[in-house]
This record gives sequence, C-alpha cells and structure tokens, in this order.
Amino acid sequence: MRVLRSDTGYRGGEGWHEEGHAVQDSQGPASMVDTVRRAVLAGTVPATSAALAGAVGSSGRLLGSEGTLSVLDRVRAELKGLGPLEHLLADRTVTDILVNGPDDVWVDGATGLRQIDRVFQHDDEVRSLAVRLIAAGGRRLDDGSPAVDVRVENLRVHAVLPPISTAGTLLSIRIRRSRVFSLPELVDSGTVAPVMAQALTSMMQHRLNFLISGATGTGKTTLLSTLLGLAAPDERVVLVEDAAELNPAHRHTVGLQSRHGNLEGAGVLDLTELVRQALRMRPDRLVVGECRGAEVRELLSAMNTGHDGGGGTVHANSADAVPARLGALAALAGLSPEALALQAASALDALVHVVRDSRGRRVESLGLLELSPDNTLVVRPVLVNDGTACRAGTAWPEFARRVGWTGVQI
Repeated sequence: MRVLRSDTGYRGGEGWHEEGHAVQDSQGPASMVDTVRRAVLAGTVPATSAALAGAVGSSGRLLGSEGTLSVLDRVRAELKGLGPLEHLLADRTVTDILVNGPDDVWVDGATGLRQIDRVFQHDDEVRSLAVRLIAAGGRRLDDGSPAVDVRVENLRVHAVLPPISTAGTLLSIRIRRSRVFSLPELVDSGTVAPVMAQALTSMMQHRLNFLISGATGTGKTTLLSTLLGLAAPDERVVLVEDAAELNPAHRHTVGLQSRHGNLEGAGVLDLTELVRQALRMRPDRLVVGECRGAEVRELLSAMNTGHDGGGGTVHANSADAVPARLGALAALAGLSPEALALQAASALDALVHVVRDSRGRRVESLGLLELSPDNTLVVRPVLVNDGTACRAGTAWPEFARRVGWTGVQI
C-alpha cells in the first residue's frame, strides 16, 4: 500500500509513508477515486489539480494518461461536482435529475421523463451528495433541517431526508442551461406555431404586460427567456426570481434573487421585498420569474403605475384557471377577490399558456385578461393551438387592434 499523506505536505508523490490513507494497488479506479476523495476531505491531500494528479500517480497503478485523466475527473466530480451524476450534465437535453433513492434515478428533458441505470450503491452516497450540494449553497441539511432548497452555480437543488421522505434521501436537481432558444428555433421545433410567434412578437414590441402560465415542466421559463430577448436593446430589464433561472439574450439585464434566512432566521429577502427594490432600479421592464405569493400585489401595483412591458410566470393547469390562481395568491397579500380582479384587469394585458403532452411542449393559447360584466377576471382567447392547427378566438379583433396587426390574416 502507498499513503496519501506526507509529513512535509503534498510534494507530487515524493516522501510517502506507510501510514494514514492508503490506496490498494490491486483495486480498480473506483476504489482509488474513493480513497483520494477521503484523503482530500481529511485534509491530507490539497484539492489542487497538481496534488490530485500526484495522489493518483502515487498509487503505483499504470493507468496511462487517459486513465489518469478519467480518475481525476471522477475525483473532481466527487469533491465539487455531482459525483456519479456528473456525466448527466454533458447531455444538453437533460433539464432535471430526480433521485428517489439509490436505485431509482430519473432524468427529464427534451426526450421526456426516463429512468437511468443505477449509479448509487447505498443511500449514504445519496445523502452525502445532497449534504455537500446544500452546504455549497450556504445552507445545511440534517435532522434539524431535513428539507432544503438552494441555488448552486447553474443548479437549483432540493433535498429531503428521511423520515420526512419515506423512500430514502430525495434529491431534485434543475439544470440551468446557458443556451437560450430563439423564437425561430421554437417555431422549428413545433413549440410555437408560426402565427403564434408573430403574435407574441407583436405583444413584446407593443409592450403589453403579460403572464406565462402552465404546469410544472411545461417550459414557462424557457419561453419567458426567449420573449425577453425580443425587448428593444435600449430597454433595461430587471428580473426578480426566487432562484435565478432566466438568462435572456438581452444586453441590458440585471437580476435579483431572493435569500433565505440564516440559522437564526435573520437576513430574509423575499420576492415581495425584491419587487419593491426593483422598482427603485429604473426598470423599463419588470419581470417576476414566478409569482407564487404576496409579491403578485407589488407586481400588479407596478404595472398599474406606468411600468408596462412587464411579465412573469404562474403555475396553472389551464388558461381559464389563471384568474382563480391569481385570486389565491392575492389572498396571501390581503387583497379581496374584487380588488384583485380590478387590479389584474387594469395591469395585465395578455396571458400565454403552455402545455406539455405526448407530442411535447407547445404554446397552447394566447388570451386577453379582461373584466367581465359581473366584475370577475376572465380570459378571452386570441389564438388557440390544439396541436394540429392554430385558430383565432373571440378576442382576436381586440388584440389585432391593440398591436396594429400587419401579419397574416387569421
């Protein structure tokens, strides 16, 4: 056996003693990865590239340059990346990684939800990865805090420990991809019908206030990033999000992200406060990544005081369910249904609803939010895409008038 410790510190493989952490020469790369990882965590090997390379080289195994690089990549993944899940980041079609226990791992993305081969041997491995990722986000995951959500670089990580979870450690990872799809690309993929794309472009050019609604995983954030890229280049776009996911292709974009409290519960900055702060930042367009609580009151107030062209997303199973969803959120802010209806009808112009079915994701409808004769909030369809054709709705003439429609006749 060789040792991954030196009395004088790491020196590129020189001066190793037969004590401390050792590498079994007869074992394979997997054992070597685990041993080097443990040595780094124990502080006996620095987590530098040179030190890691020297530690691997000191094992005495003839791995070759390719084998050594492979082991180094795996060590880095164990120390700073996603461990056995790291290879999934290379698949650009994967947007979510869902771990339901050591033997039940799923991925979601362009090809839909699918189960992958087993990558964890024990739940302890899942828990160790979850604890490390949560710690990297500045929070802790333990029996006193068994369910935590953090942002780590381009990942949004949510973890749940037993006994809150009944199936071992649960880990949900949302991957924020740096690439933003253009509207023509969404048209080519069938996500947006051509005439719908023209209507959405007109909506952005004429600075209508809008919401994008849909269920989880339907592509609301993707579409919102695409539409914000259509904003005029001289406009200042201020984004307010619980976890930063929007990355529009726009040259003047600034973002604010909510902050959880510390162990004493101090230092909280929620979306409601961030919307107030954003209003002091001279936004041309104010965007709330996802309206999920009392911040809807601040957003509607901003849109009612001259901040047009703003937008956001909201969870809803259908376009017709959005008024009830907004009413529920407004109740959290102390607004009555009547006050919400008046505020929303005045502040919001358009609603874009996205769905996901067996044929994939698509923009199902574009509608206008209006006040009905009995003072309730309703959605009137402008365009509806049932998956085979896009047809005009009852609100089409009004929408065409608002945007000065010059596109194809519907």
